[in-house]
Amino acid sequence: MEAEECPVPVPINERIGMTVFLAWLFYLGFVTRVMFAPLMPAIEEDLGLSHAQSGSLFFVMACGYMIAPLCSGLISSRYNHRGTLQISAWLVGLALVPFSFIDSVWVVRPLMMVIGLAAGIHLPSAIATIAGEIQKSDWGKGLSIHQAAPPLSFVSAPLIAAFLMNWFKWREVLLIWGGIALCTALVYSLTGRRGDFPGKLPTRQNVSIILRTPSFYLIVLLLSMAMGGNAGIYAMLPLFLVNEHAMELQYANTLVGLSQLSGLVMVFFAGWVADRLGQRPTMTIALLSAGIATILLGLVKGGWLFLVIFIQPALLTAFFPSAFAALSRIAAPHLRSVANALGPPVAFLIGGGCLPAIIGYLGETFTFAAGIMLAGGYMLISPILIYFLVLGRYDDQEGC
Repeated sequence: MEAEECPVPVPINERIGMTVFLAWLFYLGFVTRVMFAPLMPAIEEDLGLSHAQSGSLFFVMACGYMIAPLCSGLISSRYNHRGTLQISAWLVGLALVPFSFIDSVWVVRPLMMVIGLAAGIHLPSAIATIAGEIQKSDWGKGLSIHQAAPPLSFVSAPLIAAFLMNWFKWREVLLIWGGIALCTALVYSLTGRRGDFPGKLPTRQNVSIILRTPSFYLIVLLLSMAMGGNAGIYAMLPLFLVNEHAMELQYANTLVGLSQLSGLVMVFFAGWVADRLGQRPTMTIALLSAGIATILLGLVKGGWLFLVIFIQPALLTAFFPSAFAALSRIAAPHLRSVANALGPPVAFLIGGGCLPAIIGYLGETFTFAAGIMLAGGYMLISPILIYFLVLGRYDDQEGC
């Protein structure tokens, strides 16, 4: 395919349709990943899994997310970012179909890896498309719209699961969602137009440029803290509420889903703040306060637990628009997709993969609360890392 010339960045109002559709694709893939958390108690019972085995499934998904950088660069350099986004959308839907008839954890694991891979190849191309098509002064707004997908997913996934589980088994719930994802993939393949420029191969030279940037490692660690407090804890929160607070599964899923509404509201406010206050102050405030809230999540009970469950997602959600804008500022425009292909997968492996496995292990041998508090303590070191973060080296360069 012949690549079009690099697009000229324009104000966000001229690319709002593109941005919203990319957010919808991100939402479908993200719900696919987080849907397993509210369904996990039913999956545990049906497949005879232990808490540790359940936690390990999220680690396997993170491994798929981890190997996505190589695939992302190979695909986007040949089929452009638009083609990569199409492939990601199709993979999300197709990976859910086999869950209708599998009965072994050894088959579940590779499917979870494919789901992680599909999510991993979406993010670099989506962020590169937004950064390439939209002028830099509107990045916070554009990325806020795109980053609305995670909190919206965290809100809707447990509610969708709780609603559909009234009539369907967990296998059928996944099949229904897979059908929706496949229909969306078809629509995007027929109508998607933007992002028709290539990404960069993760060659040794390109990767070495990113890996020689100290701020890249700092942002990876910061992202791993936020992903751990967000996706990592969310993955195990229904099990925590059911096993240590004696909640009914549907009630726990409904509570977890509704609690994410605060994050959905915050993500738009956070983009506005990030464009005015700056990425570094926004990230510092968000992670420090979220770390304190996460520790409290493992300590408090009763009404205080309900309050913290609602506050913690909002604090974490405020972090992501600033973090992804900062990640785009540490690399030259032509290497943004490489930075976004390398950074988030490593961060998700730590925060969204290792952390649920640790929480699941501690839940089996000690308490889930101990693992949750460990995640909160990890976030409290974020101000030190942000202090050494260097941004702005490529601020005079826009486009792709």
